[in-house]
Amino acid sequence: MYNLVFLSTIALNSIFTAIIIFSMIAILIVERIFLKKSEDTLKKGIIILIYSVTFLLLGLAILGILYIWDFDLNTYFLTIYDQGTIILVDSVGKLVSSAIIIFISMLILKISKITLKRVGLKESVNQRRKRTVARVTRSITKYVVGILTILIVLSVWGVNVAPAIAGLGILGLVIGLGAQKFINDLISGFFIVFEHHFDVGDKIEVQGFKGEVIDIGLKTTKIRNWKNEIKILSNGEINNLINFSKEFSIAVVEFGIAYSEDVQSTIDLLNRELPLMRNEFSEIVEDPKVLGVVNLSNSSVDMRAIAKTLNEQHYAIEREMRKRIKKILDSNGIEIPFPQVVVHQPKVKIEKEKATETESDIE
Repeated sequence: MYNLVFLSTIALNSIFTAIIIFSMIAILIVERIFLKKSEDTLKKGIIILIYSVTFLLLGLAILGILYIWDFDLNTYFLTIYDQGTIILVDSVGKLVSSAIIIFISMLILKISKITLKRVGLKESVNQRRKRTVARVTRSITKYVVGILTILIVLSVWGVNVAPAIAGLGILGLVIGLGAQKFINDLISGFFIVFEHHFDVGDKIEVQGFKGEVIDIGLKTTKIRNWKNEIKILSNGEINNLINFSKEFSIAVVEFGIAYSEDVQSTIDLLNRELPLMRNEFSEIVEDPKVLGVVNLSNSSVDMRAIAKTLNEQHYAIEREMRKRIKKILDSNGIEIPFPQVVVHQPKVKIEKEKATETESDIE
């Protein structure tokens, strides 16, 4: 008799449990279908409410199943509470120590970020260099402090960190063997920064791409050109580099005058007028001047004028110099020739044409 009652009780409990489980599955399926169809039209508050109700029903379902099977929740929670209290009392020192270590690490990272961010903001001779070294130092500091924090916290909790340190060495060896390109990029980045190949803000050209360096890391370098296109290069790929920011730039303008004009007078005239541009343009660091004749073309005597400018500021100065030279030459009546074609006819052919014209007139 007792066995029959026990078996019937188990059967009923199983049936009720199955009903609760299938009901929750059905609710979850209906909720998912409804939200999938109406998620774009429903407000966020209603969606949050639906999720909250579903979560509440799921919790009640679990409590119902536990109640059906006579699970003593009170004793269970009291046991968890007692064990948690014991663990908390035993670990309070470790928790406080870990919190202090993490706080100090975050403080170091914050101070380094604020300090290094201000480096290179003041105008100075080595402004770009300081800014570049500061960015790389920030990156290195972040990784070093993070790794040390993890190791110290593990040691506080009784973990032997000596094998972990040895494991890092073995892991580094494995990575070095399996990721040679990655290591090559890191080494190349190190030498780029500390051998001062280029800095943040420099104008460089790599693989036919010319632009301003906006970021330098130990693995990659970012370059932005005048069209705001950004190219990301691995440091190991940076070969045949041209740095336009090491020295002053030179604006070069070539122009031609007619063969009938006095070359020396033209040179003297331009050498008197062009230096006046320096008072108007702060980009010019040395007076513009005409170097002299560089070519004797078919229809012109070609000359070359130059001006020393700040880094990569010569493009606008070249445009202004061309306009200024044209204005000076026009105002002084000096001819700037344009390509012309002169056709010469043989003498015999000319006489035949004249004879033909004479016969036509007689007729």
